[in-house]
Amino acid sequence: MAAHEHEFDPDDNFSFGAPERDDGEDEAHDGDLEAIAWQWLLRINPGDEDAATQQFQAFREALGDDDVQDAVQAALESATDWRASFRVPEDERATLIDVIDTLAERFRVELDWGVEDPTDDVALGSASTHALIDTAYDQLRVAGYTLWTWDTGDDSVAGVMAPRDDDEGMRVIGNALGLDVRPGAG
Repeated sequence: MAAHEHEFDPDDNFSFGAPERDDGEDEAHDGDLEAIAWQWLLRINPGDEDAATQQFQAFREALGDDDVQDAVQAALESATDWRASFRVPEDERATLIDVIDTLAERFRVELDWGVEDPTDDVALGSASTHALIDTAYDQLRVAGYTLWTWDTGDDSVAGVMAPRDDDEGMRVIGNALGLDVRPGAG
């Protein structure tokens, strides 16, 4: 498949998440929803279409016939967790470092967390989750990637990584998925 077939067009008008039409006709969202999810998966799995395809199939299976925004987000999270995304409790800093390191390894990026042992909860006791995310964000930017996070609505932190040169596409696609994505700890 040629690379141009995956290019994101920010001028596309996604109907998913749009208000209902006034003419009484229901608008099908399935095609748009799958296109948006596919574009998201391509961006968070740069250069790895096989991984994006596997995650897309898992997304479709997890979603089933439900296209409400919360179900879409849950299905994407389930399909990509620890493979291209993360969601961890905010107070589990060692786990946060582990998952961000795991995801950064896909891009051959090794992060320096500024602590002697990033697996030691005691050593991480004084480090805030936001400071750790900002540390990862800064180093990933230098390597050509952006760490994106969003509000989960609970006491966890969630995010993905994507190429830095696709920041605008990530904002648009994230918004279409109902995710208020922001770079770093925002």
